[in-house]
Amino acid sequence: MSIQPVSSDQQTDVLMVRPNKWTLTVVTLLREERLRFNEIKRVAGVSQKTLTQTLRDLERDGFITRTMFATIPPRVDYELTQLGRELLQLADNLHNFVVKNRDDVLAARQRFDSAGGEPVIRLVHP
Repeated sequence: MSIQPVSSDQQTDVLMVRPNKWTLTVVTLLREERLRFNEIKRVAGVSQKTLTQTLRDLERDGFITRTMFATIPPRVDYELTQLGRELLQLADNLHNFVVKNRDDVLAARQRFDSAGGEPVIRLVHP
């Protein structure tokens, strides 16, 4: 049995979680229960195209599962996997960070915008 070395590009790709607004929104919505596509769409207020791509990406990366029911009309439910529950912890930590640091970020934006969007240059002499 030989072990193939993993290139840094492969490591980066595996570790590449692209959490965007909708990724974290969907993961958070699936916290307690499985939901149907239209339930997620209605609560999140996301376009059908964006939600379809977000769900596809989450399923591909193993964060959610999709269960299809042979009914008329067809029914499809989405729910978090164990890996998705770990991503939910990351989303919760990010939320806590935002709540804790919101005022500092808003103050930094205000300083930046007040300077006309130009960076503040600090000269430091050794």
